[in-house]
Amino acid sequence: MLAVVRNRWRQIVKKWGVAGLILACGICGLISFIKNGETDGDKPWGIRESVAVFFNHQMERSFFQIPRYWEESKEENDSLFKAEQLMARQFLLYGYLYFEREPLKEREDSLIAEQISYQEGTDEDVKNIEEEHLDYGDDALHIENIMLEEMERENSIHKEEDSVEETEPETEEPAYEEVQEFETAAYPAYTYDWSEKWDYESIVSNFYAVDNSTKLKEEYADLNKLLYQDLSVNKEADGPQILIYHTHSREGFIDSVPGDASTTIIGAGDKLASLLQDKYGFQVLHHREEYDAERDDAYNKSLPAITQILEENPTIEVVIDLHRDAVAGDRKLVMDLQGRPTARFMFFNGLSYGRKSGDIAYLENPYIQDNLAFSFQAQVAANEYYPGIARKVYLKAYRFNMHLKPKSMLIELGAQNNTVEEIMNACDPLAHILAIVLDGGM
Repeated sequence: MLAVVRNRWRQIVKKWGVAGLILACGICGLISFIKNGETDGDKPWGIRESVAVFFNHQMERSFFQIPRYWEESKEENDSLFKAEQLMARQFLLYGYLYFEREPLKEREDSLIAEQISYQEGTDEDVKNIEEEHLDYGDDALHIENIMLEEMERENSIHKEEDSVEETEPETEEPAYEEVQEFETAAYPAYTYDWSEKWDYESIVSNFYAVDNSTKLKEEYADLNKLLYQDLSVNKEADGPQILIYHTHSREGFIDSVPGDASTTIIGAGDKLASLLQDKYGFQVLHHREEYDAERDDAYNKSLPAITQILEENPTIEVVIDLHRDAVAGDRKLVMDLQGRPTARFMFFNGLSYGRKSGDIAYLENPYIQDNLAFSFQAQVAANEYYPGIARKVYLKAYRFNMHLKPKSMLIELGAQNNTVEEIMNACDPLAHILAIVLDGGM
């Protein structure tokens, strides 16, 4: 919340200068003075109402941009309420005072929910991870370094063999063409020893990157609840079992072609859906609509549509929101897998829990434990079958619409510096990993 306050005041200074900041502080002081003089009566004091109406009429064009239809409201206090809402949004110091007043609990709920929703919509990427000094690490495995090096060497064998063979002269091909056909791993390259003592600290340190906005409750880090929950789906259902959609459908890659959705995250969704359906026998619905014309409101805009799809398709058990991450600088999330440049990916969970504020009641999710089991089992499968392909499961404070189904998942597939080829190559191991979990193979 402090970051929101800092950013809001910086915006005021940048747009209006120091004089504007002083004016804003003066306004906040005046409003808080008037607020402190209120009584518990049913009607607001005349001075307070006059000030609110003054802002409504005099500042709508220059700053608040209050729509004129508010002035024509038939409700006596509607104009006052709307003006107060905008005051709380534009001047967060006033907002804090505004929230403290018990008679305005309903207004408080709506404003806090709106602010949290805005933060959620702009805060899903983890590009500032280095700046936040998080202990993320590149090794997401509970594996000795010697064994990890051996696994990576095996992944590179195909590339070494290819270099010996005579090759045809290269022709210019689309960036997303595969280097060679992907070979599904028949057996794990590594197997976890679950007989070890997996306490809270060992589970978190080996499988999770916890954003400093949240904390994983100990009750959720129970190995029995994470690893042994049956997540298999009914493939015989008369309808789709898996839904893939994109809250941020505009996310592209370093060589995406402008105007060509097949070279964006939507194209990756097409391939992932095709693999899950044609190769692994699931029925998949890929929803390709756009919701991020205004990125900060994308989760709010996608929620009604996805809810309606689930109502119309009651056989859907799995909901996957497929994204592309954004990383700092020129960092590239790529590895060599069977001689193919392959983007690394990350499973992502929202916990609806703030490290300082606790449970976020406005973002209730009854399926947090189920969501965590889904991502945990996928992470385990990735580490065992394709070591190094998956970054640690990332945990953040908000909800990210993962409350719609128990088996809901947000996936960050590569980042902005990956090529389309690397992204498309990553869909093969990702589809296999999901199939392992959804076939009950864990």
